[in-house]
Amino acid sequence: MDLSTLAEERIREALERGEFDNLEGAGRKIDLTEYFNTPSEFRVGHSLLRSNKFIPAEVELMREIGELREACANAAPSLRADRLRLLNEKRMALAIVLERNHAGSRRR
Repeated sequence: MDLSTLAEERIREALERGEFDNLEGAGRKIDLTEYFNTPSEFRVGHSLLRSNKFIPAEVELMREIGELREACANAAPSLRADRLRLLNEKRMALAIVLERNHAGSRRR
C-alpha cells in the first residue's frame, strides 16, 4: 500500500468516526489575505503560531495595559492607586521586553 492510499484510508476512517465534525471554523470561508501579505519566508512560522493561538509577550502586555488604563479611568479613588501601580509595572515590563527584542535584533 502506497502512502497516498494509506492517507486516504485513514482520512476516510476518521470521517466515518466523526473526527472532523464540529471543527473550529467549520463552514466559514478561509481568509488568506494575512497569509499572503506575510513575507514568504515567515508564512509557515506565522501560520503555526497563529493556529496554536500563540500571543507574543509584548502583544499580551499591550492588551493588559489597555485594560488597566480603562480600569484606572473608571476606578473608585480608593482603588485607583493600586491600579496605577500595576499599570506602571506593566508599562515597565513592556519597555523591558521591547528593549530586549530591539537589542537582540541589533546583534544579528
